[in-house]
Amino acid sequence: MARNPERRTALLDAAIEVLADEGARGLTFRAVDARAGVPTGTSSNYFADRDQLLSQVADRIFVRLTPEPGAIDTALRPAPSRALVVELMRWLARRMTAERTCYLGLFELRLEAARRPELQKRFTEVLRADLDLNIRLHLDSGMPGDADTVRVLYVALTGLLLDHFTVPGLLGDRDLDDMIETVVTRIVPEA
Repeated sequence: MARNPERRTALLDAAIEVLADEGARGLTFRAVDARAGVPTGTSSNYFADRDQLLSQVADRIFVRLTPEPGAIDTALRPAPSRALVVELMRWLARRMTAERTCYLGLFELRLEAARRPELQKRFTEVLRADLDLNIRLHLDSGMPGDADTVRVLYVALTGLLLDHFTVPGLLGDRDLDDMIETVVTRIVPEA
């Protein structure tokens, strides 16, 4: 297997773009090579098979979606309140929108994980750890609500972003920021 880490990262980023544009069925070594602008056969020198490619693409998506160190601490500085939860959810939605390709790739991989037990296991581990971290941060910072509040917010924001990215006209003229405020207001109790 080839050992150039920069090339591996470029191939994984190209694979994310292929996933977002063409779906999991379009994710082939040849498509990744073409998207990355490298000679045919390059990606097969970096990934043993499609399962390894899918797994490493998932890892790369999670890396790209992870906030910069200190960003969460900075975001949690204001006094805990429902209004702060609204702002944090909007911040998260802006981050996902800025990484739209990653988020669409993540949706494709979620569907693929339904058919691939190893990928499903990896997704469950990573997403569970992320959800547990969010619950811990929410509770430790004194935000209104409990662990179930965070779980419901997670499910609501995931569904809202899925619709926002895949069928943007579904909610009519409702702005994403306005929808987030509505969701948080309905789920998070007053402090």
